[in-house]
Order: sequence, then C-alpha cells, then structure tokens
Amino acid sequence: MAECQRLGVNFAIDDFGTGFSSLTHLRQLPVNLIKIDKSFVRDMLSDQDDMAIVESVIYMANRFRHPMLAEGVETLAHAKALLALGCELAQGYGIAKPMPAEALPKWLSHWPTREDWSALTH
Repeated sequence: MAECQRLGVNFAIDDFGTGFSSLTHLRQLPVNLIKIDKSFVRDMLSDQDDMAIVESVIYMANRFRHPMLAEGVETLAHAKALLALGCELAQGYGIAKPMPAEALPKWLSHWPTREDWSALTH
C-alpha cells in the first residue's frame, strides 16, 4: 500500500464500523480516508445509538488524523448535523443520484444554484 501511495494511489477504509473494517485497521493500515457507513448515517438523526457511533467514528478519525466521508447523506439535515460534528465530506442521494459520466458536467453546472446546499459552506 505504501508503494502505491508513493505513486499517488489513495486508499479508504470503506463502510467503517461494519464487517471486516476494525479498529486495528485505523492503526495498521496507511489509509487516506475513512468512510462512515450509511447504515449509521441514515438513522443518526432519529436514533441516539447511531448518532453515538457516527460521533465516535468522527472522533477516532480526527485522532488518527484521517479525513472522513459520510455515506448515505440523503437530506440537508444530515449534512448540517455531519458538518456540526466535523465531517466535511459526504456522498449520498441528497447530493446526487448515480449518473452516467456524460451527465456530470450538466449536474456540476447546476450544483452552485442549489442555495440550500451551497449555504452550508458559508
């Protein structure tokens, strides 16, 4: 992994907190990004346990100096809560649904006009 990173390849721990992604990976693997699993993000606004998990993953990622990305950001409320917790990167249907590559330029040109989302950066 270190050799690939020297070539510019980045690595992420995907679906952190589920399956085979364990705390050991935070310490041992030279990853560039931690992705918070959507199963925790989805219900974080209504389930205190999921919120506690999201907060803990963000805290650990910060302590290990790894950027993090939240999967499953479906609403503006999710984005606001994640930003307040210190998670600035997100993916999910609230931002954009999967699209063919040729649709991306049009989506990018309209993204700045979404005032609700662009207001988050101010």
